[in-house]
Amino acid sequence: MINLLGITDVLRSIGGILLAIIILLAMVTIHEFGHYIAGKALGFKINEFSVGFGPALWKRRSKTTGELFAVRLVPLGGYCAFDGEDDYGDGKTEQEKTEENPFKELETDGAGTSSSLQESKKTDEELEEYPEPKGERFNDQAPWKRIIVLIAGATMNYLLALFIVICTFAFIGQPLYKVIEPKENGYLDSAYQAGDIIESVEGNTVYLITDYMDALSGKKSGEEISVGVIRNGERQTIQVTLKADCDFVNMSDTGKLLKAMGLYSLHMNTVKLGFFETLGRSVAYSWKIGGTVLRSFGELLTGKLGLEAVGGPITTITVTAEAASSSLLSFLNVASLIGVNLAVFNLLPIPALDGSKVVFCAIEWIRKKPINQKVETIIHLVGIVFLFGFAILVDLLKLF
Repeated sequence: MINLLGITDVLRSIGGILLAIIILLAMVTIHEFGHYIAGKALGFKINEFSVGFGPALWKRRSKTTGELFAVRLVPLGGYCAFDGEDDYGDGKTEQEKTEENPFKELETDGAGTSSSLQESKKTDEELEEYPEPKGERFNDQAPWKRIIVLIAGATMNYLLALFIVICTFAFIGQPLYKVIEPKENGYLDSAYQAGDIIESVEGNTVYLITDYMDALSGKKSGEEISVGVIRNGERQTIQVTLKADCDFVNMSDTGKLLKAMGLYSLHMNTVKLGFFETLGRSVAYSWKIGGTVLRSFGELLTGKLGLEAVGGPITTITVTAEAASSSLLSFLNVASLIGVNLAVFNLLPIPALDGSKVVFCAIEWIRKKPINQKVETIIHLVGIVFLFGFAILVDLLKLF
């Protein structure tokens, strides 16, 4: 007899994974689209806009602009190929290179055919049907223009995440934690009532668990704190006596937080807000997420947070798939978290990321001279190897 429940679970899991891949692909696409529209607006020459990596599943060259648009096999990335962006040679012009090697035109490809003549022939054939993309090469543009293009990707990631948050708050409600009844031998401060929705701690609106920790950090057992709750649809402020010292080890020390606040557990709940409050809190919530990303990165560098607390692409897909299978609210929360995470992470000054390239452009802008491009290339290559290695490592730690 066929186990229909088992089949349903499998289909739900597959659907969750597909949704996870779709949201990641959407985030990558919107990121590259940010680079694209900024580049077009500032007169950069763009050769290709691609969703995914690897062999092309679909591609089409615009007869108007000459730009190539493609969808590729591996859906975990993408790129906007600016002309000359990765042309990190010795910084010499084509004329200087030709003067150094006057026989370049006669170099062959091993089959006796001049490579330059082959390239010229190929270009002529393409120009018969498609125009050459217009604009200036990436590295020939002013540093401030390159900086705008580089940060445009992260900006689009953030705006998409903010849009998701606004939609979540408007149609589902703001996620807030709700007090539940303690189980046997559990503990619950008498000031609470089951069903209380916690909205603020010590006068500070709480969005994430880290907000609770920030509001209580350094306080001692026995101190009295004010907790703003929504009880039976009405806002009230109650006084709670701390049950433990608030010396949190790291941002994941939720057990000590609950003990200090005299709570057994918290469950996610949603609260509908007015129009302007929805907009205001949506922006605040998105910034809180960004702050948490930076905080986790800082605690990771200082050793307060272990590698098991982070994850690579596989972990991201797994968590997103689980959230998608759980509820729409969980999925939208994870989607907004991924969007802000990508925005913040890409602007960090880590080699190979947009933030590092912004730093190089800023240095060039200040000193009126580019950094040796060979050195910059090596730095970015080391960064790529490090990032891929780190992503693989943290995913492996999750598996074993």
